[in-house]
Amino acid sequence: MDLSGIDRYPEVDQILADPKVDLVDICLPPAWHAEVTIAALKAGKHVFCEKPIALKTPDAARMVRTAEQAGKLLMIGHVLPFIPEYKFACQAVQSGKYGRLLGGHFKRIISDPTVTWLPDFFDTEKVGGPTVDLHVHDAHFIRVLCGMPEAVQTVARLRGDVLELFSTQFHFDDRLVVTAASGVIAQQGREFVHAFEIYLEKATILFDSGGINKDGSPATPLTLLDERGRVVRPKIKAEDPFAAEIKEVVTAVRSNTPSTLLSGDLARDALVLCQKQTQSAQRGRPVKV
Repeated sequence: MDLSGIDRYPEVDQILADPKVDLVDICLPPAWHAEVTIAALKAGKHVFCEKPIALKTPDAARMVRTAEQAGKLLMIGHVLPFIPEYKFACQAVQSGKYGRLLGGHFKRIISDPTVTWLPDFFDTEKVGGPTVDLHVHDAHFIRVLCGMPEAVQTVARLRGDVLELFSTQFHFDDRLVVTAASGVIAQQGREFVHAFEIYLEKATILFDSGGINKDGSPATPLTLLDERGRVVRPKIKAEDPFAAEIKEVVTAVRSNTPSTLLSGDLARDALVLCQKQTQSAQRGRPVKV
């Protein structure tokens, strides 16, 4: 990559002091998200920070509060709503085209990353484990689609105090039936898998990335089952979700308008859900949110 003509900074403080910089994109390890984000916001910069927003909910709350006090935008890189299949589902729910949302099931299960590429995966002070690093994607998506639940109930296999493989029931006062399964299994032949079934009054939307087909094709392509008994494969635009996410960030900064998908509030709430799920599994009972 040719970086000639590109300003480079050996220290974070130097980039934060540059008046030409409007937005700081933080791709540091999760343990550093809060410290650098807060420093950037106090320096008068908008911030786009990778997920998770932080490893601890008090840090996430401080990040959101600092952004409000500084009058700057805080956006967190939860890319799921920009992945074409998830984008279609999100728009279908929010448009009301297929009636009221009844519930859904979400899945995100991978082989053990500590074996091959991320030895600190289960370290709650560095990465956060399967809840905060992996399931937080679905927690965020559930928050976007359904709002905040009243309580969660999680059963899990634990690795120490960290949830390794788990299933959660999200309790909503309007009888939404929402569940999620996530975590790590020991079979290294399993690649990254995410999936969903979303239930609406007039349709069910299905998708399963699979992670087992040699050609990379999904086990279940995006599929819609409608009220007339048809099985439809919706046409979706193939696009790079990360590029679409960055475009959303740029649009928000240029208009100085918070993103409805990437806001720090949503990311903070997703982290809260992850922590409440961990508490539920550890205590063996439902936990209020």
